[in-house]
Amino acid sequence: MAQPDTSPSPVVVVGVDGSESSVEAARWACEQARLTGSRLEVISAWQEAGAWGMSWGMAIPIPSDFDPAGDTRTMLDGIVAALAGAAPSVPIDTLVVEGHPAEVLVEASGHARLLVVASRGHGQFSGMLLGSVSQHCAAHAHCPVVIVR
Repeated sequence: MAQPDTSPSPVVVVGVDGSESSVEAARWACEQARLTGSRLEVISAWQEAGAWGMSWGMAIPIPSDFDPAGDTRTMLDGIVAALAGAAPSVPIDTLVVEGHPAEVLVEASGHARLLVVASRGHGQFSGMLLGSVSQHCAAHAHCPVVIVR
């Protein structure tokens, strides 16, 4: 009797945060998905303001209309529209997730053949050569990782 196929699905996962470097990583991932006949999954993660605002002492005032999930979705939709226009044959799924980007991407790597991240994005240490998210993904992902500079 044949064993079921347990290999990762043909999907390339890419994390974006709206930075130009993450948009470039998304372009690279889209082209890789096209070349390999894979589906592209574009993921963006956000964290509740309280998760980071209080850790610095004084609370940061948050506008009443603040909608991090909606803002993230709007940013992601713009990036995906450009990708779809450039590579209409690539099936693209999007996912907006509440959580730490590194943890979200490592979890998503569990069903991917490839995880693509930018070398650095909107993190607080912009001068670093390798960002904390990309470094965490490279160390903990369940599939190969490409870090786009």
